[in-house]
Amino acid sequence: MKYFLTAIFLCYSIYIWAQPRVISGPMLGPVELRDAKVWVEVSPEVKTVSLQYNKKGEPKISKTINYKGELGNDFNPIYFTVGGLHFNTTYQYKIWVNGKPTTKTGEFTTKDLWQWRKPVPDFSFLTGSCSYFNEPVFDRPGTPYGKDSSIFESMAKEKSDFMLWLGDAWYTRDVDYYSEWGLWYRASHDRATPGLQNFLKAMPHFATWDDHDYGPNDIGGNYILKETSRNVFNKYFCNPSSGQNGQGIYTMTTWGDADIFITDNRWWRSADETKDSIDGKPNPEKRMLGKQQMEWLKNSLLYSSATFKIIAVGSQVLNPVSPFDKWWDFPAEYDDLMNFLKEYNINGVVFLTGDRHHSEIIKVERPGIYPLYDITVSPLTSGTHIFGDAEKNNPYRVLALDQKRNYGKISFTGKRGERKMTVEYLGTKGEKLDEWSISENDLKTSDSK
Repeated sequence: MKYFLTAIFLCYSIYIWAQPRVISGPMLGPVELRDAKVWVEVSPEVKTVSLQYNKKGEPKISKTINYKGELGNDFNPIYFTVGGLHFNTTYQYKIWVNGKPTTKTGEFTTKDLWQWRKPVPDFSFLTGSCSYFNEPVFDRPGTPYGKDSSIFESMAKEKSDFMLWLGDAWYTRDVDYYSEWGLWYRASHDRATPGLQNFLKAMPHFATWDDHDYGPNDIGGNYILKETSRNVFNKYFCNPSSGQNGQGIYTMTTWGDADIFITDNRWWRSADETKDSIDGKPNPEKRMLGKQQMEWLKNSLLYSSATFKIIAVGSQVLNPVSPFDKWWDFPAEYDDLMNFLKEYNINGVVFLTGDRHHSEIIKVERPGIYPLYDITVSPLTSGTHIFGDAEKNNPYRVLALDQKRNYGKISFTGKRGERKMTVEYLGTKGEKLDEWSISENDLKTSDSK
């Protein structure tokens, strides 16, 4: 009888598993004034997928979008673009599979048209990096590296406008590095983690990558599967754009009076072991962002009139004493950006970074102009560490948080001309661990205040 019941259970499990279904999602992509993106992944058995939507409170007046792309593959991440929407309006949606409604539902609210009409709005976003989900058969032996993923349930309850992933949203393993199928599998497997699902639909998601969701540890432009990795990333996140001319994944978004430049620190990256200098001068061939992306970033900063200009990077930027990869270790490109910011008097610049498995805020003074800050938020679920060696008493650090998994909540508040940016570090249960804030006037040179 025992074996009979076990056989029935296994057959039933296989039957359920083989049914057409939504594997993960829905997840919100960018939500703008007139359109929104909704992402899902469906199983190979699915023949048709649709999204039905309506204004909240008007369920009888609905529209349906049918997905017209390819299905039936091993991995089927797709997204819908819902257009022709009204600004500052809440919509409800439901995913349909093979002509039948599913339980996968959600809602979103389009941005408000405040420009030239209303005061600049207060808003906030969540951020973090280093999200490891255990899979013992492929993980390294020993203590599991991934920890409690309930942090995403806490994040789902936050009333924030969007989430910005700062890299390592999933961790490729040794079995994935040189397998195209493995790269697809890793993103699909980790995205389907049950504890992640409520968070995915709670708010729009934007992302950059770092080494682990790009490929092997610390790798850069030499990665032989970089094209596949870029394709996977673009299928599992639906950023507003993805680089230019088929290169890189950099993009940007605007919320309120903040422009957020989401950079790519891997596609063009020189090997970390490349010499920083040659004959006593910075090596111009050692680059992290690359020429194409640097030109885009400079032009974007010059064009921006935002109060706050947030530059998001997978690696730390400013930390002079870090023993690990940072933009500082690419001195020709780093100096080029610093000189550019000074020459053109670019106000409001703050760096936002991940990677380090600790959180901190680094401050670097610039004589005659305002100081620069590097706000690091890490990790979400992966391992942590203790500040040690030169970093133990880092003189450039203004806030320190190690040995704690956490996420960041960054808020922008106040009247025009008196805006303030506040950074809260929050623990796995949403408890406040630390806080720091700065005024827009502290991010300006004296002659422009």
